[in-house]
Amino acid sequence: MVIARAWVLKKHFDGFPKTSDFDLKKIDLPNLKDGELLLESVFLSVDPYMRPYSRRDMKEGDIMIGTQVARIVESKNPAFAVGAFAVADRGWRTHFISDGKDLQLLPPSWPESLPKSLALGTVGMPGLTAYFGLLEVCKMKPGETVLVNAAAGAVGSVVGQLAKIGGCKVVGCAGSDDKVAYLKKIGFDEAFNYKTVKSLDEALRKASPDGYDCFFDNVGGEFASIAINQMKKYGRIAVCGAISQYNDSVPQKGPYVQIPMIFKELQMEGFIVSRWKNRWEEGLRTLLKWVVEGKVKFHEQVTEGFENMPMAFIGMLKGENLGKAVVKV
Repeated sequence: MVIARAWVLKKHFDGFPKTSDFDLKKIDLPNLKDGELLLESVFLSVDPYMRPYSRRDMKEGDIMIGTQVARIVESKNPAFAVGAFAVADRGWRTHFISDGKDLQLLPPSWPESLPKSLALGTVGMPGLTAYFGLLEVCKMKPGETVLVNAAAGAVGSVVGQLAKIGGCKVVGCAGSDDKVAYLKKIGFDEAFNYKTVKSLDEALRKASPDGYDCFFDNVGGEFASIAINQMKKYGRIAVCGAISQYNDSVPQKGPYVQIPMIFKELQMEGFIVSRWKNRWEEGLRTLLKWVVEGKVKFHEQVTEGFENMPMAFIGMLKGENLGKAVVKV
């Protein structure tokens, strides 16, 4: 019998999550039936979406939501070989049983030299979010100027690089000088630390005096309110996230967007990447190719130890990660 460990949501978050909001449980797993397989998590993802989704989709006592790269350690399903790796959406747990229908096997073309954890980041859901957000929502065109905030995170860092591949000028902002240096290293044309500039409005204007055609917004709040006034006519805004607001106990009140949207005839669209589920294979194939070719670079913030899942999650929400935050079991 296998004993799995799992982190459950002990108490719904009030403001910033605390380690006391989680509980580590042990679960006895039954023996496999025909058609089933046993998987062991190797890498687990921590992502900003977990904060608002936990309130919307979870009850106290539920296993925390999330995705993992897992290894098949036992199989009674001829379609799945022991030793193969798959991406699963089974939450914060070390082991689980599957019938295979909820698994996405890593492609056979995955190079041995490439970390399998990338299937949770650049060549996974965050990379796809950047890919479809830029192509389908922003509809970027060569020669345009793209603005992205939280630019050194899992999604933002891919957005900037894909925009460069697409022939755009890219402006990014992040919350530390080290992150700004990283953005310049991976090809951003302009980058600044939003925490140290005297005026966000002036910093945006200096980075692109002509304004912005596309704005990929991961932050929301005050940043978005200021940036919208610097959009060019007919600009497009992809609303991907609002991490500046996820941990607020009292909702923020900000300026209203209608006047700049009307005068500049802007398009603003929120999106969730699952909208393009039928095209994920296309996106993953393209992203993997660009990573192998060196056109898209990556950085991972790896936390060792399943017992450190809550701390990795809290640290990610505080912006302590550079690139994708993952936990190695």
